[in-house]
Amino acid sequence: MKDKLIIFDTTLRDGEQSPGASMTRDEKVRIARALERMKVDVIEAGFPAASQGDFEAVQAVADAIKDSTVCGLARALDKDIDRAGEALKGAQSSRIHTFIATSPIHMQKKLNMTPDQVIEYAVRAVKRARQYTDNVEFSPEDAGRSEEDFLCRILEAVIDAGARTLNIPDTVGYSMPQQFGATIANLIQRIPNSDKAIFSVHCHNDLGLAVANSLSAVMNGARQVECTINGLGERAGNASLEEVVMAVRTRQDFFQCDTGLDTREIVICSKLVSSITGFPVQPNKAIVGANAFAHESGIHQDGVLKNRETYEIMRAEDVGWSTNRMVLGKHSGRNAFKTRMAELGVQFDSEADLNDVFYRFKQLADKKHEIFDEDLQALISEQSFEAEDEHIKLVALKVCSETGEVPNATVTILVDGKELTGSASGGGAVDASLKAIESLVTTGATLALYSVNNITTGTDSQGEVTVRLENAGRIVNGSGADTDIVIASAKAYINAVNKLQSPDQRQHPQKGDV
Repeated sequence: MKDKLIIFDTTLRDGEQSPGASMTRDEKVRIARALERMKVDVIEAGFPAASQGDFEAVQAVADAIKDSTVCGLARALDKDIDRAGEALKGAQSSRIHTFIATSPIHMQKKLNMTPDQVIEYAVRAVKRARQYTDNVEFSPEDAGRSEEDFLCRILEAVIDAGARTLNIPDTVGYSMPQQFGATIANLIQRIPNSDKAIFSVHCHNDLGLAVANSLSAVMNGARQVECTINGLGERAGNASLEEVVMAVRTRQDFFQCDTGLDTREIVICSKLVSSITGFPVQPNKAIVGANAFAHESGIHQDGVLKNRETYEIMRAEDVGWSTNRMVLGKHSGRNAFKTRMAELGVQFDSEADLNDVFYRFKQLADKKHEIFDEDLQALISEQSFEAEDEHIKLVALKVCSETGEVPNATVTILVDGKELTGSASGGGAVDASLKAIESLVTTGATLALYSVNNITTGTDSQGEVTVRLENAGRIVNGSGADTDIVIASAKAYINAVNKLQSPDQRQHPQKGDV
């Protein structure tokens, strides 16, 4: 039998560190449930010591997930480990993932510690984590630039202390595939007690090699890969879950292991993460991009029609492209709506919440003929920012735009229950609308990103708008969807302003990343 390749998803932790990608507690639970349906082995839910909000999010995921292991990240500090242990109390299966830097530059410049002190902290952290769970993972941060002899010393010590997963991160995306694979093989061979632990890898994509490095490590003995949906993550991102999983699954002639994932859930999970974070998937992205299984060349089309395998090395259905589409419409009843929402992993806290979303579903159905899963996800995303944090709401928007005239917009909003109306002119309808909103809320923020994507096909498709605001070092994303792009833009801007003004913004205490 082939070995099991463990998939460790860190979308909710490392993926969330993308600027502007912070998720609410409820959004994290929604994504975690989608990962659970995909049969992901380990879900890293967050960094409990980072903030009260992150602690509560990890706690909520731990309480909600039954079939996957829920993991919390902690520095090699007593307070971090205790916080993680507390957050994970409700988990059916829990893991604490602790780390400390091991490269010379990090030990000297960041930690100001000697190698012996680093080993002492690592061993103590693992032993403390074992008080909460038998499932402890240890990472030597910046392992890609660490000395191999020192890695052998510290990894042998943490195995003796009780760590059962050793994660070797390429923290800054510096490694080359052949070099990284050789490092994994050498560590497994040189560490006397390596047979007592599973070796894992966590690769960053700074040079575009995260997936290649991860697969090279698997070929050399690693049996866990840490990755994210859509390759989300800080800087250039992480190894893409869908690419790692499908590479191993497609090339079973090459790999001596396989995952237990239900790959038919990949596309819907990808769309959910994209919708919640506001990070669109590029059309030519492998596996989950809109063009991943599209053929425009006449030669390619002819070949695929004659035999699919002429130009397709995997089936679109196997990653969920044709299995997750159920069309609803204006005549669809409440039960059909609720059933499909449940299939998408959406659970309503109350009948009032269900009625609110169903009402908006009916409003949308009056505007467009067919409602797809992507439309339903967008409806939930609009509601995901918790009501108590939604200080500003859009009431009405009127735009005048005609050839030869300067566009003008008048907007009415509610600010903590008080109705305000303002007008502004701009270079276009969207520009005028956003300026009108800004004239009322006066954030002083810089619009760092504005993007529009169609949620489905057709001229009546909803447009999903993402805006990124930056102010005094804080970066937030806002998203909004509507069949009218101008209204979607106003919704997105207000969504971002609400997040910008929310007092509970997560702050990561770590100076580095695994």
